[in-house]
Amino acid sequence: MIVVVALAAGLAQVLLWWVVGTPKENDFVGPPRSGYVLYNAKMWSYNPEGLLAFRMQAPHMERREDDDTLYINAPVFQISPKKPGIPDWDGHSLYGWVDKSGTLIKLQGPVHMQRAAYTDAKGQPVDMATLDTSEVTAWPKENRMVTAEAAHAVQGARTLDGIGMRANLNENHLELFDASHGTFPPRPRPQRKS
Repeated sequence: MIVVVALAAGLAQVLLWWVVGTPKENDFVGPPRSGYVLYNAKMWSYNPEGLLAFRMQAPHMERREDDDTLYINAPVFQISPKKPGIPDWDGHSLYGWVDKSGTLIKLQGPVHMQRAAYTDAKGQPVDMATLDTSEVTAWPKENRMVTAEAAHAVQGARTLDGIGMRANLNENHLELFDASHGTFPPRPRPQRKS
């Protein structure tokens, strides 16, 4: 009987190793980093091309050693466009969270963003733009963001409202998922030459 139990325990262990696999090897070299708290903190993040992608300031930023993520109170941020001549998107939210690699950001609570007016490459004026929403997931190095919450966007006299949104800030592309409504007043027509 003892032999049967020992054999069953051995088979169970082999089966566990086979199903679970080997434990993940930690690729971090050096001593473990402890958690810390920063007050009046500033953070910069760069894209793969080495250009500034994202800046953030906050009165309180905390790194927790158990998961290497950042927890942020009242973040104020700037998202830099990849195209030259276009101003940054400036914004703020109630709370923020940044993953270990710095490629994923969660903006929690109300989120307000705005971009100043500018003149595009064709010499055409582009009105100031604002975006109000909440609970945003953003990929700052790619200048993309998404939310399942209500979103309200304004650019000049044009407005867009909807539930759920996906945006690519590089391409000035905004997609509303549901209950979308927009106001697009006509643009002035060029004068005909007689």
